[in-house]
Amino acid sequence: MSDFIQEITGYTSLDMIIKLLIRIVIACICGAAVGTERSKRLKEAGVRTHCVVACAAAVFMILSKYSFADLAVSTGFFAGDRGADPARIAAQVVSGLGFLGAGVIFKNGGSIKGLTTAAGLWATAAIGMAIGSGMLLIGIFTTIVVVILQVLTHRFTIGSDSYVTSRLHIVAKNSEEFKDWLMAQLKNDIQVTDSSITKNDNDTITYRLTIRARKNFGFTDLIKMLEERADIISISLNAE
Repeated sequence: MSDFIQEITGYTSLDMIIKLLIRIVIACICGAAVGTERSKRLKEAGVRTHCVVACAAAVFMILSKYSFADLAVSTGFFAGDRGADPARIAAQVVSGLGFLGAGVIFKNGGSIKGLTTAAGLWATAAIGMAIGSGMLLIGIFTTIVVVILQVLTHRFTIGSDSYVTSRLHIVAKNSEEFKDWLMAQLKNDIQVTDSSITKNDNDTITYRLTIRARKNFGFTDLIKMLEERADIISISLNAE
């Protein structure tokens, strides 16, 4: 009976199978840790996606490393076969993640979104592969590093790739004072990538601006602008 169980499990002992299952669980936990940060920022790939990627990568790595164990035995259909390449499955995980990453990258006007999320999926796959191969400390340490990097780079903006792109729509009274105020606001670490200005018949001006800023403007910021400027009739902001 023990020989039969060992044969249907690919000549892998029950103790080894339990260890491999633990690796898969740890990979899921690490993937969820990376995905939690992405999910809090309302990104396309969140906890579930990163968890599944890490889990699948760990399983692929386990298959790549251990699924050919039955080829080394002296008996069986594949006895004496040395043509298998255990690294082949693991190599395809890296290239296969490129298609998944491309699904979360999209271009909207002059901005590109999803690059960080795609890179996070790639890193999550590497974490799963490391844990699946038995390098638990490497996988856990990488998880901590990736999460810390994502948190710090959003709290402390570094480079233009951390800018947030938004569409600003303002309807205000036509006055030189407001124009000067708006120009002063746009000089405070704000990049205008696209703009459209329309004069209306009721002596108002409509500003349609695509801006990139170091911080993401929220509802409280819009309320503050309306309270400070009585000449603003309406204002809206859509994050891209």
